[in-house]
Amino acid sequence: MRRWFGIILGGRLQKVLIASFTLVAGLTIGLDTLVTSRVISEYLSKAESDLVARDIDLAKAFYQLKLEEIAAISHRLSLDTWIIRDLSAAARGESDAIRVIDQQITNKISVLALGGTHFIAVLDEKGRTVTGRVLTQTGKLSTPHLQGEWKGLPIVQEVLETGKPQTATEVISKELLAQVGLDRQAFIPLIETPLAAPEPFDPREGTAGLALTGVYPLRNPDQRIIGAVLSVYLFNNDFTLVDRIKEVAGIDTVTIFFGDLRVSTNVMTEQGKRAVGTRISQAVRDVVLSEGRIYVGRAYVVNEWFITCYYPLSDSRGRVVGSLYVGARESAFLTLVHDFNNRVGLIAIICILLAGLIAVPIARLFIKPIDTLVDSNRRLSQGDMSVRVKVSGKGELAALGRSFNTMVETLDRIQKELVYKEKLASMGQLAAGVAHEINNPLGTIMLYAETLYREAGEDGAKGEDLRMIIDATHRCKRIVGDLLNFAREQEMLTQESDLHDVLEKAIKSVSSQPSFDRVKIIRCFVPDLPLIQADPAQLVQVFVNLLNNAADAMTAEGGTITITTRLFKGRAVEIAIADTGRGIVEENLGKLFTPFFTTKPLGKGTGLGLSIVYGIIKMHRGQIQVSSETGTGTTFTITLPMVPPKMESSRTEAKAFDTVIQ
Repeated sequence: MRRWFGIILGGRLQKVLIASFTLVAGLTIGLDTLVTSRVISEYLSKAESDLVARDIDLAKAFYQLKLEEIAAISHRLSLDTWIIRDLSAAARGESDAIRVIDQQITNKISVLALGGTHFIAVLDEKGRTVTGRVLTQTGKLSTPHLQGEWKGLPIVQEVLETGKPQTATEVISKELLAQVGLDRQAFIPLIETPLAAPEPFDPREGTAGLALTGVYPLRNPDQRIIGAVLSVYLFNNDFTLVDRIKEVAGIDTVTIFFGDLRVSTNVMTEQGKRAVGTRISQAVRDVVLSEGRIYVGRAYVVNEWFITCYYPLSDSRGRVVGSLYVGARESAFLTLVHDFNNRVGLIAIICILLAGLIAVPIARLFIKPIDTLVDSNRRLSQGDMSVRVKVSGKGELAALGRSFNTMVETLDRIQKELVYKEKLASMGQLAAGVAHEINNPLGTIMLYAETLYREAGEDGAKGEDLRMIIDATHRCKRIVGDLLNFAREQEMLTQESDLHDVLEKAIKSVSSQPSFDRVKIIRCFVPDLPLIQADPAQLVQVFVNLLNNAADAMTAEGGTITITTRLFKGRAVEIAIADTGRGIVEENLGKLFTPFFTTKPLGKGTGLGLSIVYGIIKMHRGQIQVSSETGTGTTFTITLPMVPPKMESSRTEAKAFDTVIQ
């Protein structure tokens, strides 16, 4: 992130202003878009959950109505006087009595309101079938069933023993269903389903049937139990109830599960078939079947995600035997959210583009006088002493322009004086004279720049540019002093310093130079690097010097500079600056820190840069090492103590630290 900000803020001011204006507008619009999208998504999600909760209430109501219908059939037949009168004779096998009871069953089973697969039978006191009929979901009525044993069904046994009527969702084994020819309809092959449990919840899944069951006792006039009426509605492969719930209640999908197996559903597979035989996911099974709790939320159904609700179904003994499911496809909800987000995003993009377009003419108003000053500086650097900046107004930029003109006039005067001077005695006298005269305009620039900076404040691009001018001016004065005072002791102004901030200042200082146009700087900064006691201004000078040397070592195609920091043995920090330049031949490695030694072409360097670096590092009681390979690159490694010994500390203390870091 720092690297990108450095690139942006180190670019042309016009681009920085446009980018900043657009960025502020983009962040504001983007945040508003994000919040709006989030609110709408949460609202739609809640609406979807409320819809599913409403759907399960309607589905439960339809399910309960069907259960009450089954109970009502058994109840009405248990009160039928013809059945009570002829049950004993029918149980003995008398055909006339059986015919009377069969006619009563036929009358009831033929007028069922909702259709579907039904079985009604009259049982004797031992649970044996006296007579019964099956009505298929197509409306076909079977011939009378005169044989069968139903006492093995727990709900029948309980009614015959207690005399209390029972109505519940029951599991009927394949053996019992085979007595009335419904075992084939109940058979459902289990289909491998993603996210389902490894084994079925109930081992009878696939062969047994799940049914609404109503059992009422038959009593003679003396109130003795002489039999029972059994009514059954089979769910397996019967879709009458689930389709009616979907059609009448407007529910997307409805399913009835036996254990974790779909036995009745209008959920469709990718092939367009009903997903009978697929199984419930493990996560839902654990909540609904194992714990007996309602599950509301997102669930994987067959091959896609749904917003769902599962309601556990219990038998007459209170055991969970299945569940009632309703659901809505999540894809429909996501499509709605996606469409909304696309429209909001499009509006945001248009607004950001408009903000960028508006920023262009505004930025030009600020940039024009600065461009003039930059162009004048370039002409001045090329030796044109006639250049002047046209100044109008009393603002900060006007004051900076006047300061520039003053500096040019001073430089022009110095140059003319030097032309007419007698031969200089030495290069030292020349350097001292230039340094003395150039300090005056630098002081003027510093004075006006600091005045402008205080008025502009720390925030904004203008304040940052002025801060850069002030820092550069300070650095120029220090460099001149370093050149003249290289051989003399200098005082360190140590303070707690963030090494990463120092490095960033150095990078920012050089990034705008032409030599860095094709150079990529990579930061490998260790997090939480401790603060050190150092002179940050001198360290900036060190890193600027090393970065400039690294950039000068690059070929015309450019290269990479990698800056790495790390904690070294708990008492020091290590900084490595590695480039991919031409490298240094082995015979020159031992001469790098010698004053006035340089491998650069004539006029490109003084040979003092690395000597100054070496002196500053030694003043900090640090170490600097260099390694290089011709054609591959060069690495400078600097080790600095977090708290360097004082200048007057004993040689023993300094030597001890040197021993630790070596």
